[in-house]
Amino acid sequence: MLCLRPCCLLVDKDHSVQQRTQSIILYGIIVIAIVAVSQLGGYLINTNIPENTTVALNSLIHFTHIRNHGGVFGLFQGSGWLFAIISAALLLAITFYLYRGKDISRYEYICFGFIVGGGTSNVLDRLLYGSVIDFIDIQHIPYWHYVFNTADVMVHLGIWPMLLISLFFNPENSKGHPT
Repeated sequence: MLCLRPCCLLVDKDHSVQQRTQSIILYGIIVIAIVAVSQLGGYLINTNIPENTTVALNSLIHFTHIRNHGGVFGLFQGSGWLFAIISAALLLAITFYLYRGKDISRYEYICFGFIVGGGTSNVLDRLLYGSVIDFIDIQHIPYWHYVFNTADVMVHLGIWPMLLISLFFNPENSKGHPT
């Protein structure tokens, strides 16, 4: 049975074939769900809001339909094809690591599911539209002028918990240190 209790997610390592199989299935479900949600969001924005147009949901959140033909934060415009190739290779490497790796915690499968789902959605945007559809535009934050998409949010929802759990809650980090 798949254990989703917080203690299982944080410290249990996948040792048995059954546990690894369940974790890979969970990873796959997360990736597919995130790709579906992110692609649906991009499709709805693309079909309902003209490019370079803003719709204010409220004073804080606007939907601004822009296209990113470059990389993160719009850097290296016109090099989207290069980012698609690099991203696809990294996403495949993560999947290979999870499939073949030893002693992988469930939280890694979950967090990497969010990261790979978001990354895959951005690669699909580049393949389908020639650019990434960005639309979430948060207002009233000093020095923040970035527009992003749901896939970007999902990548962050995977990276930050993984980083924090790895640094502060992983018992392997305290080995060799006095308690």
